[in-house]
Amino acid sequence: MKSQEEKLNEVLMKVAKGCRIEEIVEEYAEVDGQMRLVKRKETRKDIPPDIKAVQMLQGSSSEEKVLSDEQLEEERLRLLQALQAAQSEPKDKKKGGKYATKKVDGDGGKAGKGQASCGQEKGAGD
Repeated sequence: MKSQEEKLNEVLMKVAKGCRIEEIVEEYAEVDGQMRLVKRKETRKDIPPDIKAVQMLQGSSSEEKVLSDEQLEEERLRLLQALQAAQSEPKDKKKGGKYATKKVDGDGGKAGKGQASCGQEKGAGD
């Protein structure tokens, strides 16, 4: 009898290679007091090869990658340096997006003498 691990590897190999599944559905009904086949449907499905199954079989899955303590420390330092470099960038470089922005007064320049525009108190600057 096969062990659980052998069965799992067999199924993974089948999925990794791809396979064809054949499914038969039979429908019975009572006719003249006897059960008779009324409908039979055969379906074939082709399942393409799966890359994740191949990776699991090879044991090269990124989740299983084990780093030594030295490698982990080097990666931590590299990430900290990248984070500090990103934080110390001038803000003007970060704004350089696709769309330009234009500062516009809140009232569109319509505030006359004695009227307050957005963010200003009445009579301020008169």
